[in-house]
Amino acid sequence: MDTRFVKTLAAVALVPLLLVSCAANDDSTALEGGEKVVAEGKLTVCTHLPYEPFQYQEDGQIVGFDVDMVDLVAKELGVEQTIVNTPFETIETGQAMSTGKCDLAAAGMTITEERSRVMDFSDPYFNATQALLVQKGAGYDSLESLSGKTLGVQTGTTGQEYAEENAPADVELKVFEDLALLSGAVKTGSVDAGINDNGVLYDYVEQNPDTEVSIEFDTGEQYGFAVAKDQNDALLDTTNQVLDQAKQDGTYEKLFRKYFPDAELPGFVG
Repeated sequence: MDTRFVKTLAAVALVPLLLVSCAANDDSTALEGGEKVVAEGKLTVCTHLPYEPFQYQEDGQIVGFDVDMVDLVAKELGVEQTIVNTPFETIETGQAMSTGKCDLAAAGMTITEERSRVMDFSDPYFNATQALLVQKGAGYDSLESLSGKTLGVQTGTTGQEYAEENAPADVELKVFEDLALLSGAVKTGSVDAGINDNGVLYDYVEQNPDTEVSIEFDTGEQYGFAVAKDQNDALLDTTNQVLDQAKQDGTYEKLFRKYFPDAELPGFVG
């Protein structure tokens, strides 16, 4: 059966459940600007670790580009950011926000039409595209070159969708729970290649020079933060205002260079 059809059915079936959950979850606290938070004095943020350099653990702390960007929102609200690590499926289906597990999702998540049906996205804050991770010198520089080989994908991601739609039929897809397992499988040769967003793969290659990004696929993706569908417009508005200010006053560029020193600054900045 066409996996895209299955995903569409799953998304449609999930919507009523999410609406019920939204109606049942009324324990949030409203801040002065009308922003709703599930825990007083905190901005509770759902993510899925690790996804370096957007969010990852270092010296016992969760750090990263997403973390620093959301800290700006928390500062504007006068609260402290608290991060909850949760499976990516609960984030990209909107469940993490609709059930009151968190106020905001910050997970290096691409804005898509399907996801926008079950959550409300902020303005874009990062440009991304899919890329192929391979062992250095392996020679795999296209999906077609992987004919008869294995390709690792991360569950619930746009990379998985791209592989399912574009890889040759004889390419075996192996699904991994997170980026660390996926990239590690490529490094050890458990799979011949892996597909994921270019930003995280280039970061991995920098730390693992026996691997390389052999090709990028021009998917034209953009990341957004997200809140519960039709439930937290004030928080979404504040997030957008903070993003816009950061893009205009140089704060965004400073944080971008901290994590992506050699990358091209997105065109929406400045």
